[in-house]
Amino acid sequence: MRLDGFGLLVEDMAKMIRFYRDVLGFEIREAEDASNVYLVKDGTLFLLYGRKDFEKMTSRRYEYIKGLNGHFEIALYVDTFEEVDEAYKKAVENGATSVLEPEHEPWGRKTSSGRLFCADRSGA
Repeated sequence: MRLDGFGLLVEDMAKMIRFYRDVLGFEIREAEDASNVYLVKDGTLFLLYGRKDFEKMTSRRYEYIKGLNGHFEIALYVDTFEEVDEAYKKAVENGATSVLEPEHEPWGRKTSSGRLFCADRSGA
């Protein structure tokens, strides 16, 4: 068994597609108006499911954090601490909600926004 991809249940599909495609550089596989959208980043499949469409498909209702389009953690790697700051700034300027500004971690990484971007100087 190997990781093939992961999915996120989203409220505003078009907004999420534009952010992941235009800001974070994900490759899109399907049209923006699809109820399930497939994005690819570095060979990993990333699925966006419309919340209402997913509930209809599974015949169930789900609870979501209020005020967030999607919620989860994703780690995107960059090579330098400076690139962490640049990527963080670009994401926030283009609609990301900051959870945690970039900071140096005791284990040698610099991370931000729940590890939205990270660089490693730990030697690992």
